[in-house]
Amino acid sequence: MTRAFVADASVAVGWVLPGQATRQTAGMLDAIAQGAVVEVPALWPLEVANALTVLVRRGKLTREERETALGWLRELPLRVDQEMASLAFSKLSELASAHTLSIYDSAYLELAQRRKLVLGCKDGPLRKAARRCGVRLWE
Repeated sequence: MTRAFVADASVAVGWVLPGQATRQTAGMLDAIAQGAVVEVPALWPLEVANALTVLVRRGKLTREERETALGWLRELPLRVDQEMASLAFSKLSELASAHTLSIYDSAYLELAQRRKLVLGCKDGPLRKAARRCGVRLWE
């Protein structure tokens, strides 16, 4: 069983919005139910909360559904990594430049690299960069 893994914001959206769910996001939820911890960079709660707010604005979620989702997400076994800010001008910028990623996506890649964890993400460029860096992906 996977004891810990990194999940990006797109995974969290898949956890709360059925239309965004995949076999991989369901597998990650199963791992959490079996005791796995989700490791995330400090920007994860901001990204997820913003994504859900945008979904309300676009009429894909109601305000009540967003509030329910935020309450459920707060209860997840999260380990929030605080290293991101200190790495923004160095390692994260280098990864972003080398792999044509946003700094945000670089934060997920760097965390998975540093902690030697599987990365759960739905983003194509991030998945490609992870493969090039030798980071295992949740398949």
